[in-house]
Amino acid sequence: MSVSFRALDLNLLKVFEALMTEGSVTRAASALTMTQPAVSNALARLRAALGDPLFVRSGTGIRPTQRAVVLWEPIGEALESVRGALDEQVFDPARAQTEFALSMSDYVSSLVMPNLLQHLGQVAPKARVHTVPNTVVEIADQLEDNRVDCVLSVYVNEAQQPAAIRSRSLWTVDYACFMRRGHPLAARKRLSTRTFLNAGHVDVSLAGKTMPSYDLFLASRGLSRNLVATVNHYSAAYEVARQSDLIAVLPSDLRSQSRHAPLLHAMPLPLKAPPRIVSLFWHQRNDTVPAQRWLRETLVGMFARSD
Repeated sequence: MSVSFRALDLNLLKVFEALMTEGSVTRAASALTMTQPAVSNALARLRAALGDPLFVRSGTGIRPTQRAVVLWEPIGEALESVRGALDEQVFDPARAQTEFALSMSDYVSSLVMPNLLQHLGQVAPKARVHTVPNTVVEIADQLEDNRVDCVLSVYVNEAQQPAAIRSRSLWTVDYACFMRRGHPLAARKRLSTRTFLNAGHVDVSLAGKTMPSYDLFLASRGLSRNLVATVNHYSAAYEVARQSDLIAVLPSDLRSQSRHAPLLHAMPLPLKAPPRIVSLFWHQRNDTVPAQRWLRETLVGMFARSD
């Protein structure tokens, strides 16, 4: 169904923008200083004009339909251009009292949060940051449901990344084989493939999957290892390796963050998996939101590496 531009009440587009960015009728009403019934009425008029539901209920909020997602990019950019021309709206980090929600694993958090909070303390002292666990398989859902502003993570299958999810590569994760200093294998200069596969292993499975990504890599080569245990935190995996005879394939750069680093011994992997890249993910509805754009630019400027 097509709609005439002349016949459309352009005030409805501001409601559409608020619903896209807030992910909730209640929050949209608050942002627009309108009543919730008024926003619901405006949404009903939009639905009638555009011939599409535009939003459907999802959990505690609403989720845009495919039609709304397609409309959002040109409408969002147009509204941002108009707003910029009229208000010269910019995000002032020094005065902004805003809250950001980031999803990441404890590995990523240990590398990102200390430097990020120090930086925000200097340039955005009134900003607040909250982190939530990253289970890898829920990246798209966390962003679609507006539970977080950004996700910093690897993506399980880039080919299945939804079109509405944007991404920017940050850094490549290098892995090593970790074990306690006094481990029987620590005296060797290198590990043979057979010795490595037969040793007892602990690994990380953020989503509670039965097979971590490294085992998927081994399976693709017709191999398997002696995986004794999985844990859902990287710090726990380091602790298990430190206190037992289990070995672990873990990110090399997290070792420097651990107070137990002197008690851990790292060796090269005899079977090196393809590189995994930590990326910054966000929803396209936040492309033109000034605070969100500033946050993304800050994260990229601080943590993007040219490996």
